[in-house]
Amino acid sequence: MVGGEAAAAVEELVSGVRLATDFAEQFRSYSESEKQWKARLEFILRHLPDYRDPPDGGGRLDQLLSLSMVWANHLFLGCSYNKDLLDKVMEMADGIEVEDLPQFTTRNELMKK
Repeated sequence: MVGGEAAAAVEELVSGVRLATDFAEQFRSYSESEKQWKARLEFILRHLPDYRDPPDGGGRLDQLLSLSMVWANHLFLGCSYNKDLLDKVMEMADGIEVEDLPQFTTRNELMKK
């Protein structure tokens, strides 16, 4: 029965998303707003399959969490980082929609005035 198989596949997918979300929830910072966390969670979940730690360790998950913080700090706090690093996280975040982002003035822009 195709309908039953499709329903089972959807349930398995939903269950996997729930597990991944529950797993990622432990990495939420107590100072993150709901808006910031939802954006960073989407970033983490999008790349979690590519950053699973190998059985012997390796810190791939730590790297993903660090990249997610770089992206969130840049977006929400106006932090600046090395151009190559910013290019990488912005590419990783391509397609993640975040509304009402704060606008920041850089030191260079202030100095020009």
